[in-house]
Amino acid sequence: MDMRPEPFVPPAPMPRTVPPTRLRIIWTVMRNPLELWGRPSFTLPWIETKFFKERTLIVNDPGLIRHVLVDNAANYEMSEIRQLILRPILRDGLLTAEGPVWKRSRKAMAPVFTPKHARGFAGQMLAKAEEYAARYADAGPDGKIFDISVDMTELTFAILSETLFSGEIVTASESFSDDVDRLLHRMGRVDPMDLLRAPPWVPRLTRIGGSRVLDKFRKVVADTMALRRQRMAANPNDTPQDFLTLLLQLEGPDGLTRDEIEDNILTFIGAGHETTARALAWTLYCVAQSRHVREHMEEEIDRVLATGAEPVEWLDLMPWTRAAFEEALRLYPPAPSINRAAIADDQWVSPGGETVRIDAGVTVLVMPWTLHRHELYWEKPRAFMPERFLPENRGAIGRFQYLPFGAGPRICIGATFAMQEAVIALAVLMRRYRFDVTPQTKVWPVQKLTTQPRDGMPMRVSLR
Repeated sequence: MDMRPEPFVPPAPMPRTVPPTRLRIIWTVMRNPLELWGRPSFTLPWIETKFFKERTLIVNDPGLIRHVLVDNAANYEMSEIRQLILRPILRDGLLTAEGPVWKRSRKAMAPVFTPKHARGFAGQMLAKAEEYAARYADAGPDGKIFDISVDMTELTFAILSETLFSGEIVTASESFSDDVDRLLHRMGRVDPMDLLRAPPWVPRLTRIGGSRVLDKFRKVVADTMALRRQRMAANPNDTPQDFLTLLLQLEGPDGLTRDEIEDNILTFIGAGHETTARALAWTLYCVAQSRHVREHMEEEIDRVLATGAEPVEWLDLMPWTRAAFEEALRLYPPAPSINRAAIADDQWVSPGGETVRIDAGVTVLVMPWTLHRHELYWEKPRAFMPERFLPENRGAIGRFQYLPFGAGPRICIGATFAMQEAVIALAVLMRRYRFDVTPQTKVWPVQKLTTQPRDGMPMRVSLR
């Protein structure tokens, strides 16, 4: 008899059973794209459809995903609608650049994010996590209510600032999470003009007011670059050899332009920590609803930390903690869609002999949101079950059925950094505190570039 408790099923939109009208599609995409997807998206390996006369292929089959993102990746560029949303914010940052610009930027930044280099950040991650955790110290055994969504954004920003910028980002971190939320809410959303493929110069009414927040971010970047340049000129031997210095040293005809450096710094300051922050908040929420998972994690964290193990080792020594984070990434992928467009005609033949033809210009959607909840590939796909990712079980998970960091040439450059950061943060927080839901914890996932809880995530934090 299976004595495992019934797993917690966290909130998410139920798949549609009736196709939406065109007006409903526009309204849903503007309000919350996660509510758009129908049952076929969670049960079929691929779907061909049309959005406003534009053919779209929604891909869930892991083999077809590999074909698009890896085997024939050169034939697939960023989709137009994705670029219409993101390029006004990030311009030629790593997430939006294409062609030679992207290749130069990726090559330039790769050394900072190798697994070996990322492990070197463990001590700084630990120090910042402990510093942040101290603000909960007066919660007491009865606890106090905190917005965990905001707190995790502030924590991951503190870690990013310390590790990649040596604490020299010229901004007030007290208001930074609000600035990020305003930027994504105003600028990082679909406008009807995007759906109609209107050129960038056509005003987007839903983004009115967003330019002011974006200008603020651009000023933060300019001030940060100026401060570091002054330090490099005044005392080059005392300049931190961090991500910021590396980028500034790459400026020149054979490296990156000044604008490309600015775009990449903005990308990491504005979005580099956002994905990890959202996943951490969802992890704490799901663990709070899963007593047996929390017991496993607390026992594991207490045991490992009692041995005096260095933080660089925690990722390997805490399988339950890592698994809980990975399961939260499955249920609430920070990047819920990967958008591509075919450059030339293409086709793929499934192992069963079916041919999928992809004409030039067709939009291809690889949807971690639907893929990670797909009935063909997951047992109890809507349930929070971290044991899927324990070492003895994860071999059953195919490489292309789980894409929290994407795949192929454009896989997230900071994946190892994020995993290490998350496990260290969870260990520090859960060693000292319990995070519990309250009657006010009524979360609902919405897509604003990242998958985040609508109206925040109030939770009770108390001393263990």
